Amino acid sequence: MQSFLQSWGYLAIFAATLISSMCIPIGSEVAIAYGGVLASGQVAANTGHDHLNLALVIVVATVGELIGSSLGYGIGYFGGRPLVDRVGKFVLLTHKDLDRAEEWFNHRGEWAVLIARFIPLVRSFISVAAGLAEMALGKFALFTVIGCAAWCAALASIGYSLGSSYEHVIKAFSYAGYVAIVLVVLAIVALLLHRLRVVRAERAGLEPRRGGAHSRR
Repeated sequence: MQSFLQSWGYLAIFAATLISSMCIPIGSEVAIAYGGVLASGQVAANTGHDHLNLALVIVVATVGELIGSSLGYGIGYFGGRPLVDRVGKFVLLTHKDLDRAEEWFNHRGEWAVLIARFIPLVRSFISVAAGLAEMALGKFALFTVIGCAAWCAALASIGYSLGSSYEHVIKAFSYAGYVAIVLVVLAIVALLLHRLRVVRAERAGLEPRRGGAHSRR
């Protein structure tokens, strides 16, 4: 990732943020932070590459996030419930989940979109959820820009302040990172098992009604 960013600069940051914002979490946080490192000029001086501009790193990352989020929103909005019918069994979604999501987004969707931008992994999927819930596009775009701009500015600024000490900090937290990864994996497994039980229970509750509908035909 680092060599890719050093070679392609703004284009690499744009690509990483765009892809990560449309349901493919590839770790754009690292790209944005390292963009800030390159903007400090300390790493670029050692590698022979031109250093980046901090303001442009933030702008490019924000634009990438906005475009990727808009594509994710479009997938959810235009895919709608038929999308859940096709792929719901693979991602453990049901129509009751959509009903709950729509009701929740109708009351506090703006804050969900805003706050989710600061939560790794969740931020990659919130756009599709907003599209599925048919959140107003204007509100979605506004709160997406605010959240993404703040997130990108924070990460890039942290990388800028660390400069050449970035790699030392990463190494210092490597063991803590391994522990965090294990905990995240365990949490995801527990969540998937819970969702599997919920989905099976909801689908089992629909079977009698479906059978009755067939019998009346």
